[in-house]
Parts: sequence; structure tokens; C-alpha cells
Amino acid sequence: MATALHPLVFLLLGSNMGCRRQLLRQACAMLRQRDVWVERASSVYESAPWGFEAEQHFLNMALQVRTPHSPLRLLAVAQQVEQRMGRARSAGAGYSSRPIDVDILFYGHSVVSAPQLAVPHPRLHERRFALVPLAEIAPNMVHPTLRKTVAQLLRECRDTGSVVKLE
Repeated sequence: MATALHPLVFLLLGSNMGCRRQLLRQACAMLRQRDVWVERASSVYESAPWGFEAEQHFLNMALQVRTPHSPLRLLAVAQQVEQRMGRARSAGAGYSSRPIDVDILFYGHSVVSAPQLAVPHPRLHERRFALVPLAEIAPNMVHPTLRKTVAQLLRECRDTGSVVKLE
């Protein structure tokens, strides 16, 4: 059960393979089963792939969650969900299409710098597809190193990619 003692965490889910909306819902359910409790979810947004070419656009949504997991344990949980849902990672291959992607954007106001995890997400401020859904649910969240709100980061973002809110 989530309590105020658990840190407020923000995740970004993305999918550009298969039944994308269903995969987003399934990922939320699988996270809940692993003690990652969703408190708020943004709308679903569609955007072109960032950093690579793909046939299908991404659907993305931001989640506000609470969890007893440490940042590294939460990363392991996220990767377990991705793997169970069919994501195959290949070392050094760069960006590619995937049934599900779970990124940790913020872990409270913590800054994590480990070989396998950087929080806040190091490219968050460069990506409209992440900032738009995050700004819907947490516009006043302050980035712990850039010292700007999510709304400010979105206004200043140089990414011109289209991010369309779906019904």
C-alpha cells in the first residue's frame, strides 16, 4: 500500500509495436503487481520515434507512482516488465522499436548516477514526447539539477517533434 513515506516517482511508458494502447494498460497492471502504485496517469500521446526511423509512431503516457523500491530496484522491476512484455535489448544497438519502454524520469528529488541508471532522466529536457505528458500531470515538479519546473522545460525545449493527445 502506497503511503506518503514512499517517494513520488514519475515514469514514462512508450510503445510502438503491436496493440500499443493495450500494451500501455498491461504495463500499468504489471507495475501495480510489483508494488509500483499508480496515483495519476496522463493522457495518451502519439509521437514519431525519436532518434531512429520506424514504421509505427509511439504512444506515450506519464505516470505518477509511489513505490517502496529503491531507484536501482525500480529499474530492475521496469526491465522485468519490459522483458515479460517482449522487449529484447541488444547491447550498443541504439534506439529501436519496442512493445514497451519504461523510463524513470524522476525519483522524488533524488539524483542518481550509476552505470546502469541516471535520474533524473538525462535527456528528459530534450524530448517533447516525454515533457508533454509529464507536464499534464506534474507541471510544477522541479527538475533537481536544472532547477526548472517541467512546464518551464517544456516551454524551452528545442525539440519540434509533434506530440498529439489522443482521445
